[in-house]
Amino acid sequence: MEKIINTQEIVIDKDALSFEIDAKEDIKLSLKCVSDASVFFSIINASNLEIEMEVINGSNVSLFFSNDSDNDVDIKENYSVNKDSKLSVSYSEFNDITAKRYTSIKLLEEGAEGTINSASLVNSKKDFRFIVENVAANTFGKLNNYAVVLKEGRLMIDAIGKIDKGARGSESHQTSRALSFADGQKTTILPELLIDENDVKASHAMSIGRMDDDQLYYLMSRGLSVEDCTSLVSAGYLYPIFESIKDEDIKNKLKENLERKLASL
Repeated sequence: MEKIINTQEIVIDKDALSFEIDAKEDIKLSLKCVSDASVFFSIINASNLEIEMEVINGSNVSLFFSNDSDNDVDIKENYSVNKDSKLSVSYSEFNDITAKRYTSIKLLEEGAEGTINSASLVNSKKDFRFIVENVAANTFGKLNNYAVVLKEGRLMIDAIGKIDKGARGSESHQTSRALSFADGQKTTILPELLIDENDVKASHAMSIGRMDDDQLYYLMSRGLSVEDCTSLVSAGYLYPIFESIKDEDIKNKLKENLERKLASL
């Protein structure tokens, strides 16, 4: 795994790449993609992180960010997706620090696709603003956000799907769901669809709520403790985020980290 400690340009020229971000200073990354790729980033330390990337014609790129920092972090990302290209950006946030994230994907030319996925175990303050903008005709945007919010958690998700005038035949879809197990947490989800064109498809689904008591009692009747039930349901809620990772070793380590985190709650 290559370590990133300062501002730099990264050329993505291999099928699978892994990076560790560990810096005391602010970091700006310029990502240049020249081939189909799956890229993993582990954020160990970075108070302010800025990322810019252009996905060239015909490329298929998957980025995964695991925020493992013990310090508060502010992340800003801007992605441009060109003709017949696909970009998937995924995040896992399972730490107890304050995190702010702004992510923008612009679908600039026909055939472009962009997806944002997030999975968060929230026991502190998390503030996310995600936007996928269909600029050109016949483009496809999607947002999927899942969170388990614990008692001390404060979660804000502003999920925006935007279809510009002239982006005919485009689609924008989003799903955001937050689950809690106790009173005291605070969750706000704003599902927004900003549509300036008629010939499009758009949808959003959103839910915020506690685990149903009857379901909890059923699990406990099968011999599980309250703690076991909480861990089991939370893991099932958040595990799907790892499916975008091709490297099985990295995928298994992230699952193990989540399991340890849940076991310690």
